[in-house]
Amino acid sequence: MNILLKSATIVDASNKNLHLKKRDILIKSGVIEKIAAKIEASGNTKVINYKNLHISHGWLDTGVSFGEPGYEERETIAKGLNVASKSGFTDIVLNPNSHPVPDSSSDIIFLKNAAQGQSTSLYPIGMLTTKGEGIDLAELYDMKNSGAVGFYDFKSAITNSNLLKIALLYAQNFGGLVHSYPLDHGIAGKGIINEGETSTKLGLKGIPALAEELQIVRDLFILEYTGGALHIPTLSTANSVNLIREAKKKGLDVSCSVAIHNLWFSDEVLDEFGSNYKVMPPLRTKTDAKALIKGLKDGVIDYVTSDHIPLNIELKNVEFDNAENGTIGLESLFGALNQLLGIEKSIELLTKNKERYGISTSKITEGEKACITLFNPDIEYEFAKENILSTSKNSMFLGEKLKGKAYGVIANGKFEIQQ
Repeated sequence: MNILLKSATIVDASNKNLHLKKRDILIKSGVIEKIAAKIEASGNTKVINYKNLHISHGWLDTGVSFGEPGYEERETIAKGLNVASKSGFTDIVLNPNSHPVPDSSSDIIFLKNAAQGQSTSLYPIGMLTTKGEGIDLAELYDMKNSGAVGFYDFKSAITNSNLLKIALLYAQNFGGLVHSYPLDHGIAGKGIINEGETSTKLGLKGIPALAEELQIVRDLFILEYTGGALHIPTLSTANSVNLIREAKKKGLDVSCSVAIHNLWFSDEVLDEFGSNYKVMPPLRTKTDAKALIKGLKDGVIDYVTSDHIPLNIELKNVEFDNAENGTIGLESLFGALNQLLGIEKSIELLTKNKERYGISTSKITEGEKACITLFNPDIEYEFAKENILSTSKNSMFLGEKLKGKAYGVIANGKFEIQQ
C-alpha cells in the first residue's frame, strides 16, 4: 500500500533543511519515495491528512514489560507491541519480566519470533544471572548472538560485587551491555515508599535516597576498574544525577534512564494510598523530580522510559502495603514528556542513542525505509480510561492533564494508527 502524508510538519533537528517544515511525503512499499511541498495522490494511495500532523524519527522506549510468557493475562507480546505502535513507538527494549525469565538463547529466540510481523520492533534483554538468582552468570554470549541487546536482572540489584565485576569484564569480549539496578537492599530494607516527610506522615516504611546512591557509587567504582559498558536504569534521586554526571566527565561508558512518572509526580500524591502510585524506584520529592528534569536537559540522563509494567487488577486493588509495584505508561509517556519539556526536546529524547542497543536510526529522506512516528503535539486532554489501550489498566496518569498524542507509526512496511 502507498501512503501519502499531507502537510506533515517534520521534527528532525539533524536535518536543518526540513526541520519544522511542512511537507507532503509519499511512501511506497515502506520506502520514502518523495518529499515535496505538494504531492498529488495517484492510483492506490492512502491519503493521511490528520489535524496538526507532525512526524519524526520513530520513538524508542528502553524500559517496557509485557506478560508473555507466563503472564499473558497482563499483556501478550502481540497486544503489547500493538499498544506501543499506537502510542508512537517504533522500537521497544523488552525487560526480562516474565515467567520463566529469559536466561538462555532459546528464550531470546522465542521472544524475537513472537514479535515477528509487527510494526513495532522488539529488542529483548536477557537475564544477567541464571533464573535471576544473582549467583551464576547466565548464557550471556549465546543470548547476545540470538538477539539480546543487554543483560539485566529486572528490578533486582546485583548484591555480589564480584559478580558485577566479572560480568563487565566478560561482556566486553562481545560488546554486551550490562544493566545494574540501583538499590542497596540492606539500606532499603522493607521500605515501600520514599523515606521523608510523606512516609513519616503516612506511617509507611521508607526507602532512603542513600539506598540508590550507594549502589550507584559501588557500580561506578567497579566500572572504572573493569571498563566495559554499563547501563543504570530508572534513576530517581537528585544525587544520582550528580554521580552519573561526574562519571561521564571521567569518560566512563555509562548510560542511564529515568521513568516518566518520576519526573511528573512526587511522593505527595500518596496521601490517599492509591496503589497505582506504588512503583519501584519509589516516587521521590519535588526537588528530586526537578533535578531529574535538569539531568535530561543537560544530557546527563540518556533515556526517558515509560517503565511500562502491566499488572492484573487483583495485584493493585489491595491495601497499599500488599500491592505490586508498577504502572503502565506507553500511552501517556509522550503527553507527559511534551508537557514538561516541549516538542523539540521531547522528540530528541525519544529518538536519540538508539545505537547503544544496536538499533539503527533511520533518516527522513528520499530512498530510506520509512520508520516514523505520527503525532499531534498541541492537543491538550485529561488522560482517561478510554486512552488506555493496554490489557491491564494500572495507570497512575489517570486524571492528569497531558499535552500531545501519537497517531501511530509507519514502520517495518506497516501502517498502525489509533482509530
